[in-house]
Amino acid sequence: MYDKELILSHLQNIENSLKDIINWTEDIDSIDDFLTSKDGMILMNAVCMKLIAIGEEVKGLDKHTDKKLLAQYPDIQWKDIMGMRDIIVHHYFFDIDTEKVFEAIQNDVPKLHTVIEKMIKENYLISNKI
Repeated sequence: MYDKELILSHLQNIENSLKDIINWTEDIDSIDDFLTSKDGMILMNAVCMKLIAIGEEVKGLDKHTDKKLLAQYPDIQWKDIMGMRDIIVHHYFFDIDTEKVFEAIQNDVPKLHTVIEKMIKENYLISNKI
């Protein structure tokens, strides 16, 4: 049995970070939108910070559910999310591949947001077991 409130907290933190990324980047159409202006570079750094936070929360979910919760949602590449967090943190933005971040924003963030919303809804419906 797992701490339902802790799991919901992780999920809601992820959801809030995903919403921020989606809202902040709604006008980003290309990598150049990040790279050609001071504001774009600041936005890229902010998005990377949110990706770090998401990766940390995913690691927390995995740890607090003994790797059982994430396995129930195989459509998401959970290890890639944790790996992106590690790359951003350990390379501290110097070796960040802007193209990969842009692709994640365009493709992976919306998909992850949908799955996180589903996980939150399902977690509310179940008892204190995951």
